[in-house]
Amino acid sequence: MPQILIVTGDGGESYEALYAVHRFREAGWDAVVAAPSARRLHLVMHDFEPGWDTYVERPGYSLHADVAFDQVDVGPFEALLILGGRAPEYLRNDPRLLELVRKFDAQEKWIFAICHGIQVLVAAGLAAGKCVTCYEHVRFEVEQAGGTFDCRQVARDGRIVTAQTWQSHPEFYREIFSVLAPAL
Repeated sequence: MPQILIVTGDGGESYEALYAVHRFREAGWDAVVAAPSARRLHLVMHDFEPGWDTYVERPGYSLHADVAFDQVDVGPFEALLILGGRAPEYLRNDPRLLELVRKFDAQEKWIFAICHGIQVLVAAGLAAGKCVTCYEHVRFEVEQAGGTFDCRQVARDGRIVTAQTWQSHPEFYREIFSVLAPAL
C-alpha cells in the first residue's frame, strides 16, 4: 500500500485535513498524519463571509497526528502533502519540519501544498524559481522568496503541485492522483 505523509498542526484547516485523509484512504493509500507531536490536534474551519475582507475562523473537527516530525523516515513515502489553515504560520519555524521537507525534495518525491501550506515551502527554500499558487493573501511571501504566483486553482512545477484553498479540492486532487498514478 503506497504511503503519503500529511502535515498539519493545531489551527490547521479542518476541511482540508479530513478531505485529504479520507480521499487518500478511499484510493487505497496509507495516509499518515505528521505534526510537531503525535497527539489529538485542534483544527479550525475558515470560511468566506459577505462583508469581510478576509476569512473568518471557527473551531473545527479534531484529528489525531500519527507521528511527530522527528520520528518520520522519508523512505517509505511516495509524497508529502502540506495543509493550510493557520498551522503553517508556526510550522514554518520548526527546523524538524523544514529538514523533512528538504529530504522529500532531495529524494525527488512529490510535494503538494494547499492554501497557507506554501508558507512551509517558502521557509524551506523550495518556492524560489517555482511557479506556484496559494491563498491569494500569501502571494507576497511567494514573490518575496523568488517564486512566481499563478492565479489558477492548481499549479504544477516539476514535482511540486500547489492549490489555492479548499475550494480548489476538485482540481487539486485530480492533479495529485494523476501524477501519483504510477505509484499505484
